[in-house]
Amino acid sequence: MRIASLVPSATEALFALGLGDSVAAVTHECDWPEAARERPTLTRSVIEPGLRPDQIDAAVRKLTGAGSAIYELDAEALRRLRPDLIVTQAVCAVCAVSYDEVCGVAAGLPGTPDVVSLDPTTLDDVLADLVRLAEASGSRKRGVELERRLAERIERVRAATAPLVRPGVVALEWLDPPYVGGHWVPEMIAAAGGTDALGRAGERSRIASWDELRAAAAEVAVVMPCGLYADEAAQQARAYAGELGSLGACRAVAVDAASSFSRPGPRLADGVELLGHLLHPDAVPAPPGLEWRELAPERSAA
Repeated sequence: MRIASLVPSATEALFALGLGDSVAAVTHECDWPEAARERPTLTRSVIEPGLRPDQIDAAVRKLTGAGSAIYELDAEALRRLRPDLIVTQAVCAVCAVSYDEVCGVAAGLPGTPDVVSLDPTTLDDVLADLVRLAEASGSRKRGVELERRLAERIERVRAATAPLVRPGVVALEWLDPPYVGGHWVPEMIAAAGGTDALGRAGERSRIASWDELRAAAAEVAVVMPCGLYADEAAQQARAYAGELGSLGACRAVAVDAASSFSRPGPRLADGVELLGHLLHPDAVPAPPGLEWRELAPERSAA
């Protein structure tokens, strides 16, 4: 089977399912696992690099408001690939190429490949999609087993933190304008032994004013700019240190969002473990391989 993966979380899931050899092409953002970087890419971003957070937000709003995608699909390369299965998503216009465009191109391909759209809004949806993806690839048993293993890891963190005091947490998926995390992020915080002060499980991430964030009086601020890694997140956070400091949180941490928070794939379990450790370090050990940066006081951790 030849699979074209048009969303990074799907690429990660396919490799986690042991189907990496079937992944024939990926997106320009598919950077994990390392083997994914060796696959040809089928997309590119139309937003110029080097913009400030507010400029990125404005560019995204302008494009999506006009009904345009922020990623371009190399339709001709996809045709040459002749995939048996195309995996994409429609839940977020900022995260992947246009779902309608993918379906339109697929309809004209020889053999009309199957198109699977993974559109989770909750943590359970993310786990269930692993089974759906495995079924579409003819490997349902692998999906069921992976779902079980990840669910057990999340439940271990939930059980370890259940009897402990739950600090208030605000999860910031962007800083200019500030977005509070939605979808699966509030559930991750809850499983890790915290209480999301503003986010709502299963609902979209949303803009919140700094006044609203201050009024939430969260004890912990977790900076997780969508698609960024720990050092990039910390750099963005330091550019808005005054605003973050005004929240009155006892602690502010920049995390590796691209690995474990913004992509709805297997590594969300890593993110739950990381949050569990950050909120309750004596109850949950630090997961290996993840990075984070302490913002208050100013020191690094990993």
